[in-house]
Amino acid sequence: MSELIVQPGAQPDSPLSIFIMGPTASGKTDLALSIYDEFPIDLISVDSALVYRGMDIGTAKPDVETLRQAPHALIDIIDPDQVYSAGQFCDDALSLMEQSIENQHIPLLVGGTMLYFNALQKGMADMPDVPGSVKRAIDQEAKESGIEAMHERLTQVDPVSAERIHPNDPQRIRRALELYDSTGKTLTEYWREQGSKTQYTFPYRRLKIALVPPDRVELRKRITMRFDMMLQHGFIEEVESLYRRGDLNVEMPSIRAVGYRQVWMYLTGEYSYDEMREKAITATAQLAKRQMTWLRKEEQCNFIDPITLNTQKVLKNLNILL
Repeated sequence: MSELIVQPGAQPDSPLSIFIMGPTASGKTDLALSIYDEFPIDLISVDSALVYRGMDIGTAKPDVETLRQAPHALIDIIDPDQVYSAGQFCDDALSLMEQSIENQHIPLLVGGTMLYFNALQKGMADMPDVPGSVKRAIDQEAKESGIEAMHERLTQVDPVSAERIHPNDPQRIRRALELYDSTGKTLTEYWREQGSKTQYTFPYRRLKIALVPPDRVELRKRITMRFDMMLQHGFIEEVESLYRRGDLNVEMPSIRAVGYRQVWMYLTGEYSYDEMREKAITATAQLAKRQMTWLRKEEQCNFIDPITLNTQKVLKNLNILL
């Protein structure tokens, strides 16, 4: 990597931001911390699971000492019984980035929730509210038909969205079908209409670093090792404490997070220990695959193999750029 690519912003002199993206278990946090130690950086988390308090082990949340030395915004901001949308993330992230620039710092956004990165850069479609009756009907459909059948229905009415949304992503499948059933318009149509009405331009230049391992077998090994380490460090006990609260269930976004859902099913007796472990590792690998699919679409991005990552070389190139 001899020279870093920077994607332009709204203006030639737009402030600089840094994005560190990548699939789960690719080493994003370690690289972000190394950059934080060398430059005037404000860290902003881009992770839909790290927002939840009390969900630490299964999300691979940086430990208390790390967060004390290198504070990350948008970590531990809501309770697991709450919902945090991509729209809320965009509002919060843009506000934090503006504050960072005002303090003469560089906002560094790090994480693997590609939906958040995409929404931040391209803007959010203006979606209508869905009536409660439609939501209840979709809930009933999910119970009676299952998520696979619902994804198949989405394929029939909105093949573009169905191709983009993984069959094991019930939240987004349900949202797309709720929109269609309540308005008669597909999610794809809303995005197209939104794009024709406004031309959103992200107000910052972006130095995007994507840690993408070319070897999926090696990534699977890293995912397996990390999940086994989570189990050793008390992940089951962490989920058990959430289970015992009594106000959470497996349909909530927090408990649908990869790993948490599988351990929850183990606690309810639906999975054996071995089934839970294998399903959690497989679900994490599927998540990583989806993340890499998103990343391949990123424009003007610096792709680095995390296995051969030379952090000192990255820091040297950053020093030249900054």
